Amino acid sequence: MSTDSTPLNWFRHAAPYINDLRGSTLIIAVPGKGLEHENIRNLVHDLALLISLGIRLVVVFGARVQINRALKQQGIHSQLQHNNRVTNRTTLDVVKAAIGKLRFEIEATFSQGLPDSPMARSALKVVSGNFVTALPMGIIDGVDMHWAGKVRRMEVDAIQRALEQNSLVLLPPLGTSLTGELFNLNYLELAAAAARTLRAEKLILFRDSPRLLIGDTSISEMSIAQARQLTDSIESASLNCAVTACNPITQRIHLLSYKEDGALLQELLRREGVGTMVYRDNYETARGAQITDVGAILGLIRPLEKRGLLVRRSREKLEAEINYFTLIEFDGTPIACAALYPIQGEQGPPVAGEIACMAIHPDFRGKGRAATLLQHLEKQARTQGLTALYVLTTQAEHWFIEHGFKQVNVQQLPAERQSLYNIQRNSRVLRKTLPCSGEVKT
Repeated sequence: MSTDSTPLNWFRHAAPYINDLRGSTLIIAVPGKGLEHENIRNLVHDLALLISLGIRLVVVFGARVQINRALKQQGIHSQLQHNNRVTNRTTLDVVKAAIGKLRFEIEATFSQGLPDSPMARSALKVVSGNFVTALPMGIIDGVDMHWAGKVRRMEVDAIQRALEQNSLVLLPPLGTSLTGELFNLNYLELAAAAARTLRAEKLILFRDSPRLLIGDTSISEMSIAQARQLTDSIESASLNCAVTACNPITQRIHLLSYKEDGALLQELLRREGVGTMVYRDNYETARGAQITDVGAILGLIRPLEKRGLLVRRSREKLEAEINYFTLIEFDGTPIACAALYPIQGEQGPPVAGEIACMAIHPDFRGKGRAATLLQHLEKQARTQGLTALYVLTTQAEHWFIEHGFKQVNVQQLPAERQSLYNIQRNSRVLRKTLPCSGEVKT
């Protein structure tokens, strides 16, 4: 019997991400425009699925387009100051009505959207309330913001209790004051505050466009430092929010398009997502391999061994030589590996090394990772006092030449390595002379 294994393989590959996310708290921010898009029904299904997997969700929503429409219908002029609405008493009445109506519509969508969906037998509860205490923004650049507010505190215990009961917590962009007044909140600022206060692992910001574009370049990920630099040159409310929200706890902020079906699941449950991620720590790192990495290394090199590009190594040999290996990790998953073997000199310590077993996961090739890996190996070699690197290759000769290697004869290999040369493989021998530590530019 033949079956399409693609969905099955996708689910298997998603398993580690599901395991990592189970029990974590995610803040989901959806603009008012996104709530009116036809894809909102699919997003509701995906949110219900994530909750069924043990992921705690807090949804923050905006209502700008709905408020603008209501204000226009009533002939009321409204002013924005630094992307926040100047909210006088008349405007506040319209804001309350628009947000209140939208809140009940969202709750109804979760109630009626599930029976005829893949989550038909799920019992998803939506909990909302006066979870946010606000204070007035005051006067900004000489403009009185009136009842436009900012978050003062949140009822963390009440929200956590709701999340522990597998409820979805819904936060409208309104906050009450200690004096009983109601304030209009910027939903992105509310989402950032929720991420910090609730110590969320991730913040998901839905927007009109998919990935950020810098010129014609689509950006899949960037560090918080890069994001800060970009905020000076491009106008993006979601990127500004990401910079504000990124902290030692919430280290991942994802920018996704609400128009794209399945964007949330693809971003969270795949190695490479479909949006732009802003990260705080070093999202991609190189490190020395450990004995627990043997399985991951085998997964990287076995396909190349079957094609004859690498010499086959047994698990036992890898375990014995694991200290020679370096890995590149992408969000905690090894995606590239290589080994640096010291070549013993005729007398004294090793003076040369051999680079071997270089492998890059197919999904991550062509993006400079091999060059990054080579740089780390060269740095290791200089630290060990090695003055030359050798590599034996059957098909990657030109790549190594582009990175400073030169072809040499087999007879120019150090004696120890020359005796192990496999004549049947007929590998090209390449050599690169390393500068001494005093010649390395910093």
